[in-house]
Amino acid sequence: MPTTPHPGPPGPTEVDETFDRPPEERGWTTAYLPAWSSRAAAAAHVRTGPDGLHLSVPPGHPVWCPDLHAPPLRVSAVQSGSWSGPVGSTQGQQPFRPGLVVREEQPARWAYTPHHGRVEVTCRAVVGPGSMFSAWLVGVEDVPERSGEICLVEVFGDAVGTDDDGTPTVALGSGVHPFRDPALREDFTAPRTRLDVAAWHTYAADWRPGEVRFSVDGALTRTVAQAPDYPMQLILGVFHFPEAPHGPGSPVVPELVVRRVRGTAPAPG
Repeated sequence: MPTTPHPGPPGPTEVDETFDRPPEERGWTTAYLPAWSSRAAAAAHVRTGPDGLHLSVPPGHPVWCPDLHAPPLRVSAVQSGSWSGPVGSTQGQQPFRPGLVVREEQPARWAYTPHHGRVEVTCRAVVGPGSMFSAWLVGVEDVPERSGEICLVEVFGDAVGTDDDGTPTVALGSGVHPFRDPALREDFTAPRTRLDVAAWHTYAADWRPGEVRFSVDGALTRTVAQAPDYPMQLILGVFHFPEAPHGPGSPVVPELVVRRVRGTAPAPG
């Protein structure tokens, strides 16, 4: 299968999005990695309201790529960039297993594709055993090696709990995943942190050449001494694993509400 050239330069490198209008109108894609299935099959359960973007996984939401992905998962996600090669090619974003081919060609859509800068996601989430939420930057993959990830936040619902005094805690994930980028190494941690993910918080990454600084509500949480060096796109998503144990406290409808995404270019010098 012949390859398709990368579809031109990515889009805006700055953004201040409050989701006061449907995200598709601003160039976002409201489907999760649709090249491996289709826009319709991977569509998010999404709505906008006064407090921002609501992504949820209600009962009956279809399983994503049911014949390809194991374990089964349901997902509602939006992404600030999307493209693929033609049907039958291997040119798609974030392939999750060897041998994947494009099932539905995706036109290039670029709502926000920074190359360094500060990225902030203000959100709250309702998750429990069997569900999770995340916000991450990932390479636009104009070539497969440009695939590294900067994860601003990742929280599994079975790691949400309380301290002995009743203070909410969570295993708060952040860091860098290399995927197919040989210049990066795995550096991801999820330390137990006093935080209530059901309340509003701003998760941020200051992405500079050779370094990423992670923070929550303006407080530095960790620094990683490496960084991808190419344009990236932002993905926001909530996930449900139907075969996972769903014990007490598991919500009927996992939900991620994003009030604001703010991305600023690096200051000169």
